[in-house]
Amino acid sequence: MRLHIIARGKIGRSAEAELVQRYVKRMQWPLVITELPDRGGTVPAAPPASRTVILDETGGQYGSQELARMLDHWRNDGVRETRFMIGAADGFDASERADADVLLAFGKATWPHLLARAMLAEQLYRATSILAGHPYHREG
Repeated sequence: MRLHIIARGKIGRSAEAELVQRYVKRMQWPLVITELPDRGGTVPAAPPASRTVILDETGGQYGSQELARMLDHWRNDGVRETRFMIGAADGFDASERADADVLLAFGKATWPHLLARAMLAEQLYRATSILAGHPYHREG
């Protein structure tokens, strides 16, 4: 299953970009990152058999094991791509949230979207490592 991060804002050459690349290089699953301007731009069309996860402060708080189980379930059900959407400063509107399969929050705090991208890359690496039986994740 392909993982696709679709993020508003250009990350450029920043400390956050270095963190994202650190985890992208380690990934064993196919991963694509699409950057869009803060406003406008065309969100890539969702391919058939895909799921959409929106990062949103109103979303559920999933542990790393839970995220891994969700990805594993979707992969086993034939999902070909899971899209992770990171919004700009104003986030997503109600219709975008309603269209998502899952709303995901990294705690109750509001995070800068560039830092959220790095956190997401790490969590995707961690989840796929869990599924591969890699010792990166240590529970407890």
